[in-house]
Amino acid sequence: MAVKVQPRSRRPGVQGRRPGADGERLCIGVAAPPEDGRANAAACAVLAEALGLPARAVAVLAGHTSRDKILHVSGDPAALKLRLEAL
Repeated sequence: MAVKVQPRSRRPGVQGRRPGADGERLCIGVAAPPEDGRANAAACAVLAEALGLPARAVAVLAGHTSRDKILHVSGDPAALKLRLEAL
């Protein structure tokens, strides 16, 4: 899943969808700074909580040092698709 992460956000959480260069992205704000992977871990935790999953179910696949990331979400694809559409 393509996401855009905003570190040090004043409004942590899922902030909706926005168009990107390669399609629509889910925007996630996190209070954590972009140091030592803290923003990555926070983004995974925020998405997992929004989807009702444990934090270990979400991992960064690409974009470890970028605000634009690809996150992998483990679980039933049909159920996840419904949950993602509701965000």
